[in-house]
Amino acid sequence: MKYQLAIIGGGPAGYTAAEAAGKAGLSVVLFEKRSLGGVCLNEGCIPTKTLLYSAKIYDYAKHASKYGVTVPEASFDLAKIVARKSKVVRKLVLGIKAKLTAHQVHIVTGEAAIVDKNTIQCDGETYECENLLLCTGSETFIPSISGVEKVDYWTHRDALDNKELPGSLAIVGGGVIGMEFASFFNSLGVQVTVVEMMDEILGGMDKELSAMLRAEYTKKGIKFLLGTKVVELSKQDTGITVAYENTQGAGTITADKLLMSVGRRPVTKGFGLENLDLKWTERKCIWVDKHLQSSVPGVYVCGDLNGVSLLAHTAVREAEVAVHHITGKGDTMSYRAIPGVVYTNPEIAGVGMSEEALQVAGIPYHTVKLPMAYSGRFVAENEGVNGVCKILVGEDDTILGAHLLGNPASELIVLAGMAVEEHKTVEDWKRYVFPHPTVGEIFREF
Repeated sequence: MKYQLAIIGGGPAGYTAAEAAGKAGLSVVLFEKRSLGGVCLNEGCIPTKTLLYSAKIYDYAKHASKYGVTVPEASFDLAKIVARKSKVVRKLVLGIKAKLTAHQVHIVTGEAAIVDKNTIQCDGETYECENLLLCTGSETFIPSISGVEKVDYWTHRDALDNKELPGSLAIVGGGVIGMEFASFFNSLGVQVTVVEMMDEILGGMDKELSAMLRAEYTKKGIKFLLGTKVVELSKQDTGITVAYENTQGAGTITADKLLMSVGRRPVTKGFGLENLDLKWTERKCIWVDKHLQSSVPGVYVCGDLNGVSLLAHTAVREAEVAVHHITGKGDTMSYRAIPGVVYTNPEIAGVGMSEEALQVAGIPYHTVKLPMAYSGRFVAENEGVNGVCKILVGEDDTILGAHLLGNPASELIVLAGMAVEEHKTVEDWKRYVFPHPTVGEIFREF
C-alpha cells in the first residue's frame, strides 16, 4: 500500500490536507484513531458553540420584553440541548467523510505508528508514503494540584455531555474554554465561580476588553478569583472544595462540580514521533519552516502539534500551505493576522497585535476606540448592551491590531484581519462601501 501522502490525525488540519491533496490528484491515506473531525468537531469548537447558541436563545427569550416581545415562562430542556449538540456533530462528521471519500482518500480507523518517515504501521498493516503529514492535535492539561487524583472533576468533554445541571460549578482556569463554559452554565442558572492564576481572564486577548467582559459577567452573577493559585482539591459531603491562595491570603470555595480548564498541550507520544530525528525549538515545539515542513524533508507538521497556534482555523490554513508545497504550488504561512474569538455573550474577538504585545516589542502606535453604538444596527439589536471597537494604528497609519467586544464580533473580526494581513490603513477602510445598516460599518467610523 503506497501513497503519495500519509496523514496522521483527522482533525481540521488532517481532513483539510486530505481533501486538498485528493483534489490535487495525490493518493492519500488518512489515519484517525477516534472520529473524523478531531477534538474540534467532536468535543471542542462545534459542540461548545452549539450549546452556547442554545444558551443565547434562552437569554434572548428571558429578556425578550426589552424588544417589545412577550415570552411567558421561558424554559429549557438540557437533555434536548445536549441531544441537539450530538446531532449537529454527527451531521458534520458524516459531511467530512463524504467529502474525503469523494476525493478518493483512504480513511483508516486505528492508531498509526511511525516506523520511519516513509513507513507507517496500523493494525498489523504497513503503509508506505512519499510525504508524511503529522497533525495529532492536543489534549487537556491537568496540573499536578494536591488532591486532584482524589476528586471527580470534569474536563471539557465531560461538561459537554452532562445532562443534569449542578447547583454550583467551580472552574479552574479563566481562559477561552473556561469562560465559554462559564457563560453557558451561567445562562442556565448555575452559580459559577472562576479561579484564574493570572491577573485577568482570557490571557491571550486584549486586557482592557477582557476586563470589560469580566465586568459584564460579574453583573450576571459569576464570581471571579483572579491572581489566585489553587493549592489543594478535596471531596467533602457538601461537594468539591477548592483551596486557594492569593494576595488576600488563603481561602476555600465549595461547589457541586469542578471543571478543570487550565489549558491544552500538543499530543507528542503514542505514535512513534521519536522515530523521526526532528528539530525542536527552545519552547520544546517541533520546528517547522514557512511551508510547515519539519527539519526532515518530506515530513510536515500542522495544527496544535507544532505549538505555534492552537486554533482550528490556524490548522486549516497550515494544512493548505503544506499541501501546496507538496504539490509545487507557491505558498507560505503567515501568522500576522490569526483571529482569536471567545463565544461568550457578548462575544469578544481580536486579531493582529495587542497593546501589550506592541509595548513589549517597542512598536510605536496609537489607540482609537469607539463604542459599538456608533453602529445603528448594533443599537437596534442590542438593547441596553454596550460594546467597544478598538483599533491599534501604527505611525504610518497601518492597522496593527483590532479588538472587539460585542455581538457579532466573531463575524466582524475577519474584516479587520484582512486589513492587518494586507497592511491596510484606516483610510483604506473608508474607501470600501459597507452595506447599511450593518455592525461592520463601524470600521468606517474611525
